[in-house]
Amino acid sequence: MKQFNHITTLIFDFGGVLINLDLERCIQGFKDLGVKDFGNNLNNYGQKGFFLEFEKGHLSVEQFRDEIRKQAQIPLTDKEIDEAWCLFLCDVPDKKIEILLELKKRFRLFLLSNTNPIHINIPAKNEFARFGLDIRDVFDKCYLSYEMGMAKPDLEIFEAVLADAGVTPEECLFLDDGLKNIEQAAKLGIQTYLVEANEDLGFLTEDGTFL
Repeated sequence: MKQFNHITTLIFDFGGVLINLDLERCIQGFKDLGVKDFGNNLNNYGQKGFFLEFEKGHLSVEQFRDEIRKQAQIPLTDKEIDEAWCLFLCDVPDKKIEILLELKKRFRLFLLSNTNPIHINIPAKNEFARFGLDIRDVFDKCYLSYEMGMAKPDLEIFEAVLADAGVTPEECLFLDDGLKNIEQAAKLGIQTYLVEANEDLGFLTEDGTFL
């Protein structure tokens, strides 16, 4: 059993940790619209090119859509782009919501996600709404890359979260499915846990996990 000492704060990644991802479904959605080679700068653990610029808030939603149109070289509506892009995110399992609400009774909960306004305002919002919740009902604060102007795995984003939250690294547990993100957080002294694909996170509510 994994055990963690003197934890007051849990910091969760979103994609692949709380919400299930399906990159191939997203790529196929754009192929169906006639966009080729869409997935070249995409993966489950970090983006490149204009996708990364979008996650860092350096591109607006309108500029992101225009980049998609430029790559597609065909006219696409905002709705078509948004719907295909949102296919990347699937569902938040019921059990994970239950776990988060249980943990909220004992710990401060933060979200730290490389994300973008389309994903946050459509699939993420819709998934929490299924439970009659807003994402900010669950987390004490959401640290979103596009709002912060920085992204994981850069150390500056972890430093910014620690400073804003007023916590020491040692009292935080960071859960992410990206090894590079985990390694960077650990450099600062943050306790970490690498989440496996499709892991249900049930260990977080088991006796003996937190000492």
